[in-house]
Amino acid sequence: MRLTTTRSRLHRLGLDCHALRYLGLSLTCLLGFAAQANGVENTLASPPVLADVPTPIVPEEVIVSAPEPRYVAPTLRDRIGRIWAPVYIDGKGPFRLVLDTGANRSVVTYGTANRLGKMAAAQNLVQLHGVTGTARVPTIEVDSVEVGDMLLEERKIPVVQDVFGGAEGALGTEGLGDKRIFIDFKNDAISILRSKKESPPPGFRRVPVKLRNGRLLMFQMTLGGVKTWAMLDTGAQTTIGNTKLREALARRARKEQETKVIGVTLDVATAHAISAPPVDIAGIKITGMQVTFGDLYIFNAWKLTNEPALLIGMDVIGVFDAVVIDYRLRELHLKARRG
Repeated sequence: MRLTTTRSRLHRLGLDCHALRYLGLSLTCLLGFAAQANGVENTLASPPVLADVPTPIVPEEVIVSAPEPRYVAPTLRDRIGRIWAPVYIDGKGPFRLVLDTGANRSVVTYGTANRLGKMAAAQNLVQLHGVTGTARVPTIEVDSVEVGDMLLEERKIPVVQDVFGGAEGALGTEGLGDKRIFIDFKNDAISILRSKKESPPPGFRRVPVKLRNGRLLMFQMTLGGVKTWAMLDTGAQTTIGNTKLREALARRARKEQETKVIGVTLDVATAHAISAPPVDIAGIKITGMQVTFGDLYIFNAWKLTNEPALLIGMDVIGVFDAVVIDYRLRELHLKARRG
């Protein structure tokens, strides 16, 4: 496949975060995390460092090879939705990184570090906060991270084990403060461009969001009539609810299945998957979904244990035809799938 590219580098790839198995029980792959540097008390709420975008260069032609679909895929009966961001690191790539709106730092795998010719520095450890736990991991130093209109310079990137189902790391939100991400599941496309504060396209519903803990996208919605805080996490395969939401839905509980959940830190937690009542997001109703409930580490890290909260993963995000995330406007624009 040939793509003509400019500085925007609208290369498009696909992600498949495979379901895993652990001790004979279903295991869910979740990527949402936040990284904390040595000597810093809390980077969850730290503002990102943005670099100026240089003058556009002359377009070049590159060849991109990836399993179909190449860019993004919707949620179907037999597979999970996925999003790959085509990222250039130190001018090399594109590397296929999971677009992770639940992470305030980008990470790469050891294999990616090797491809970059970088040695993970054990003396420069950072604290990585994942869905299921926390861990200290090494870092590599890079000169630039670039995708679309986003350019970050001179930073340390944590290096982790490969839990990404074939992707080469995860793209966090540290450079997205003024960006607009367009994810088109129907037409298999993704773009990351500077926001021009555009109104929602025709057929899209507008959802105002708050930014919490840095760039975490939060909004209010209802699940089975229960008002809850929801976080949009494109790095999570499965939608997860906290204990407070589970208690509020106790009377609506159906048959549940014990599940093991693994995060980017490789910690494993026990949870329970339950058939959930209808979800209502900006008047768009989603039925037939499951929610995995558990007392997971990430809700403590985000200080969301005292009220109903839901981490919305790709099993829900992937049922839309298209999703727009406008960080500058602090809005989501959602287009429902017909039928």
